[in-house]
Amino acid sequence: MHTDRERCVRAVRARDGRFDGQFITGVLTTGIYCRPSCPARTPRPENMRFFPSAAAAHQGGFRACKRCLPDATPGSPQWNVRADAVARAVRLIEDGLLDRADVPALAAAVGYSPRQLERIVRAELGSGPLGLARAQRAQAARTLIERTDRPLTEIAWAAGFNSIRSFNATVQAVYATAPRTLRAHRDAHVGPREIGEYAVVPIRLPFRPPIEPEQLFGHLVATAVPGVEEWTGVAYRRTLRLPHGHGILVVRPPRPTATHLAGELLLSDLRDVTAAVHRTRWLLDLDADPDAVDGALAEDPVLAAAVAASPGRRVPRTVDGQEMAIRVILGQQVSTAAARTTTGRVVAAYGEPISDPAGGLTHLFPEAHVWAELPDDALPMPRARREAVRSLAVALAAGLDLGPGADWAQARAQLAALPGVGPWTVEGIAMRALGDPDAFPVTDLGVVAGARALGIAAAELTSRATGWTPWRAYAAQHLWSVLDHSINHLPTPEGIS
Repeated sequence: MHTDRERCVRAVRARDGRFDGQFITGVLTTGIYCRPSCPARTPRPENMRFFPSAAAAHQGGFRACKRCLPDATPGSPQWNVRADAVARAVRLIEDGLLDRADVPALAAAVGYSPRQLERIVRAELGSGPLGLARAQRAQAARTLIERTDRPLTEIAWAAGFNSIRSFNATVQAVYATAPRTLRAHRDAHVGPREIGEYAVVPIRLPFRPPIEPEQLFGHLVATAVPGVEEWTGVAYRRTLRLPHGHGILVVRPPRPTATHLAGELLLSDLRDVTAAVHRTRWLLDLDADPDAVDGALAEDPVLAAAVAASPGRRVPRTVDGQEMAIRVILGQQVSTAAARTTTGRVVAAYGEPISDPAGGLTHLFPEAHVWAELPDDALPMPRARREAVRSLAVALAAGLDLGPGADWAQARAQLAALPGVGPWTVEGIAMRALGDPDAFPVTDLGVVAGARALGIAAAELTSRATGWTPWRAYAAQHLWSVLDHSINHLPTPEGIS
């Protein structure tokens, strides 16, 4: 969008928060860059320069506005919609890959040479992969500086910097402030530094309103695996398997007028903060553009009333693509409650135990190789489905990629080639693990029943759904919402805090 100068100027003049994260405004007279909704005095159009990313603004010599914190906006929604090499690379960078590996590893993950990847990323985002990673490290560092009392040296390593010198220089360049000065503005309500084995990191997760939290959290709660996930009445909690260790996510539904979700991360290794935040945002679909989605779906008269009644529906996803793929197969042809029971028993017997200071969570979800080796009595289900679980687990252990850098088309083809994996399973995995916004389980009983309730016959559903592209995964949420099912409601009225 940054190339459409007139549209960008209109968004800045209107302080339109819908465009936060979609472009960055650099102000020549001050040398700062802002989000479109910045409350400061609007600069003259001739003094505005527009960038596709904070990293590009940094490279242009601009520093972050201290008033609107443009680096703490929702991410660009285009990375939700696209599955090309640039989008896959961005998602991997957001997951912290360049804090754990190098650019050649990133390039290999998306099937390009490092030189090619540098060229295509720079052409689109105004900065190369390392520049994007540097901007992300600066944001992670500021979050840890202002919201925890961890030592600055520890924060430097946790944010992904390889030296104290680069940490100091980057924070100074991006925020025009030394790390110690940022610390002076630390949140006065910072809680304990540690709880048991965990470092505690308070989090604020911005999103583009509106958001429909009852459906989003209701789905997660209704399908929660005992020991891995729980609903406390005010917060959703779950265990996390992370690159350097494990953790616990605690996140609360937002108030009606809020523009962010609040919660905490409990991390066994503070270096996992970037990955944990990204996976939480992915789980809750927080980078979606609800205006674009709802506007497109509302053009169909059949969906218009449902969209108007509950705007901002998100697609509940996952923090681990492998976990979700196995759970989708376990849910074939059984009720939500039956799938939870079976999965919970396997987790209790074969998952990796963890400690939980609050006592409700007990295990990490078992890794793929564990599922591949389970005995028959651990999977009390028809033989065909049991073998489907094992075949998928073997493929995952052998390298089937369902993570942030996955090629959606290739993953779909590899899944479809597995025994016992049909179109319903492929589309369910594509929707919740891969995050494809156009995934659509057309044969799903709930989708068919919801469509029928709206006057769409099953035979017409496929053709009717072509008009919902590229947002068919969101259309499925609206079709499910027609039904009286537990996924559409939080279990207690005090659920919104």
